[in-house]
This record gives sequence, C-alpha cells and structure tokens, in this order.
Amino acid sequence: MGLFTVEEARDELATLLPVLDEIVALRADAAELAAAVRLNGPPTDLGGLPELKAAQARLDELMTTVQQTGAELKSLAPLLIDFPADLDGVSVLLCWLEGDRALNWYHRTDLGFAGRRPLS
Repeated sequence: MGLFTVEEARDELATLLPVLDEIVALRADAAELAAAVRLNGPPTDLGGLPELKAAQARLDELMTTVQQTGAELKSLAPLLIDFPADLDGVSVLLCWLEGDRALNWYHRTDLGFAGRRPLS
C-alpha cells in the first residue's frame, strides 16, 4: 500500500473506529476467557474454551481488516495504529492511540512513539 495524506488517514480512521472499538471489547473478553480456561482460573459468564477460540478468531479477522487498509497495527494493548505518510518531505507515521477519537498525532519513522507530536 502507499502513503496516506492526513485527510485520507483521517477518513480511513473514521471508517475503522467501529472495528477498533470491537477489537478493544474483544480483547477484554479474550483476556477474561483465557483466565477462566486456565487451571483453577476464575469462572466467567462469557463461557469457556469454545468462546475463547471464537474471540481469538474474530480478533484475527478484525486485525486483518485494519492491516488491509494499509495502516500498521503496532500494538494490541494499548491499541496503536500508524498510517504511513509524508509531511513536508519527511517520512512519518500518523499515529492513533486507543482512547483517541480522531487522528491528531504523528511521529517521524526514525523516532517512534517517543517522538509523537500534534498535527498542526
């Protein structure tokens, strides 16, 4: 896939937000289910091993959906998505972090998350 403009990345993020919300919810369910299926794990109303396998399969589908857009899934917990871009001739990643409702940050590709700056 190619590079995103800021506007293209924001449009793609708006389309992806329901998918990202589902990933966050399923991630929590999968963690609870995984704890329940471990030996002596606390029981859960969510189910057991079949439900855990289903949650994991759905998470895989959703993560594939994100990656097929050209966005980069950098972290699952917290959920971190980068959109490759070029700002004024500099290679950057437009950066979305779980909890954000808009795409307002970027960082140079060589600096990573620590170099995160607000988009102007």
